[in-house]
Amino acid sequence: MSKIRIEKVEDGFEEARRLAEEEEGIGRKPDGWQKYLIPTIAIAWSLFQLSLPKWLLIDSTYIRAIHLGFAITLVFLNYPLLKKPYFGLKYFAEHKKIPLLDMALALFAAYCALYLMIHYEELVTRYGSPSTMDIVIGLALVGVLLEAARRTIGPALPVIATCFIIYSFLGPYMPDLIAFKGTSLDRFVGQMTMSTEGIYGIPLDVSATIVFLFVLFGAMLDKAGAGHYFIQLALSLLGRFKGGPAKAAIMGSGLTGLVSGSSIANIVTTGTFTIPMMKKVGYPATKAAAVEVAASTDGQLAPPIMGAAAFIIAEYVNVPYIEVVKAAAVPAFASYAALFFISHIEASKLGIRGMPKSELPPFFKTLISGVHYLIPLAMLLYELIVVRHSPELAAFNAIMVMFVIMLVQEPFIAYKDKTPILPAFKQSIINILEALASGARNMVAVALATAAAGIIVGVVALGLGNLITEIIDVLSMGNVVLMLCITAFASLIIGMGLPTTATYIVMASLTAPAIVSVGGMQGFIVPLMAAHLFCFYFGILADDTPPVGLAAYAAAAIAKSPPIQTGIQGFMYDIRTAILPFMFIFNTDLILHNVFSWSQGILIFVMTCIGNFAFASATQGWFIARNRYWEIPLFLSVTFILMRPDQIAIWLGMPHDQRYWTYPIGLALYGILYLMQRPRVSHDEAQVAAAAQQRRPVL
Repeated sequence: MSKIRIEKVEDGFEEARRLAEEEEGIGRKPDGWQKYLIPTIAIAWSLFQLSLPKWLLIDSTYIRAIHLGFAITLVFLNYPLLKKPYFGLKYFAEHKKIPLLDMALALFAAYCALYLMIHYEELVTRYGSPSTMDIVIGLALVGVLLEAARRTIGPALPVIATCFIIYSFLGPYMPDLIAFKGTSLDRFVGQMTMSTEGIYGIPLDVSATIVFLFVLFGAMLDKAGAGHYFIQLALSLLGRFKGGPAKAAIMGSGLTGLVSGSSIANIVTTGTFTIPMMKKVGYPATKAAAVEVAASTDGQLAPPIMGAAAFIIAEYVNVPYIEVVKAAAVPAFASYAALFFISHIEASKLGIRGMPKSELPPFFKTLISGVHYLIPLAMLLYELIVVRHSPELAAFNAIMVMFVIMLVQEPFIAYKDKTPILPAFKQSIINILEALASGARNMVAVALATAAAGIIVGVVALGLGNLITEIIDVLSMGNVVLMLCITAFASLIIGMGLPTTATYIVMASLTAPAIVSVGGMQGFIVPLMAAHLFCFYFGILADDTPPVGLAAYAAAAIAKSPPIQTGIQGFMYDIRTAILPFMFIFNTDLILHNVFSWSQGILIFVMTCIGNFAFASATQGWFIARNRYWEIPLFLSVTFILMRPDQIAIWLGMPHDQRYWTYPIGLALYGILYLMQRPRVSHDEAQVAAAAQQRRPVL
């Protein structure tokens, strides 16, 4: 279909794919009969989850237990105890077969996870005074869960959870500032493993009932070939413009991010094509990789189908999911618009033109070739936004449409090509089974992260909540801005070793109530939605925060660029996203809080975009020409005026309901900056052209 000759960097691609496989739950690759064991269990898990929205009506506690049972079984079968044979312990690092020890552990862990369901009626009657067996199995569940989380997502979350567990018992012996009344063993086990306020809490429930179906939907789209279609469509639409491959990468990654909660998988899907093309037209390897990192990381922000944590936000804040979509819309789309602007700035700085039309796929032909991929997406949006079905029912119906598409796609191609239809039909069945297995493997990390983070949530629910609010209030000295900075920094640090969902759950359970409380002490109301979105945004930004951001490592492997520099450059691009949470905490118009008019919402969105453009110019050193140092404060002023009209109105003594009349001030200042730089455009473009000819960018 495409005329583009893709230059794949094979070794880099293999490294990026390895990272993606690790994140997506592909650990061991056993031989013989064992190679069917993991996919069979994964397919069974997917079929169980698919039966829930319409056919299998069981108690939500049972659903959570079975969900965790499947996930924890797959972990011990799929991941060895050690990644490498340290100290010659090859048995514990076996990748080609499943050792008997891990099979036994998988069965025992599954029993521990299902214990609540198997003995549910008895446990309900003795909650608060567990038997010896309840305590033994409960502690064993905590242990195997932490080990499963370590194998899946690394040591960070188990270490944090273990610290909370120790603290819950040693609280009375701590210094006065952090002293806690502590808990008994009976109460701890009851809270964690016999109730729905610990391991089997809200995060695991959302994982089991909603997130799984969306992840499965994304896996099916990917297996059907939608990822490649999205990037080809983006290239056909944007490739001819200045810096076209970068803009295509942003659009393609954004579209892929609609259905993928994994930034690394997004990079492998789109970056394999876009990064070599960006390098080909003149982007340095580091910047080419960083553009893909920034675009893929922010894919989880893109409504209407956001990352797994977005569904948990809806449950925590107790609002319909569509309200989370509404709140996230303006910041997310403004962030993506600013990333497009940054790619344009970089192209201007480097003297990069678009790709020749002859090398690009034709737009209408490309659009029509994959229009069937848009049908289930359109149906999903229709069900979520128009019909207002529950997220799980909307995802289920979209999956049913995907089943039909995947079933007929290969036979239809065979019919067109006049090749045998029966082998094509068999291939369709294989593709569907592989998608079911892939969706389940993708969910392992999410299920384990939500369950293990439930330990932290459970400890907080034991009575630590008020104490944590007091500690944060003391550390921030009652200053909400300082508290937000502490929260943001902690999210970035914790998020280096955790997936976005786990980072969000940990930070939201610890700091979201404190943000609301401290804001109230200072005389302004922080909506709970704003506090949770703040934690969500910085959990996502941790994905490309050096030195651990795995998304940067995946993109750097493809681009053959230094990972740390790639992460730093990607973070520099993502600063335009990092300022948005600070703005919407104080200006809730940005999350459309109490905004019910389309015209008002569009006005806020346009002004937020322009404010973000100004911030991008300030941080990237370029608007229409190279910035002078004294212009940077003016760009930042434009950003503040357009994103905080409420504060400008206060300074000018204007009523709050007239705050939008301050927008012309910011627009006028932005226009003045344009006129100031206009005379320098020719000179700077000449310098850029000369530098481009010598193959060295002007920075």
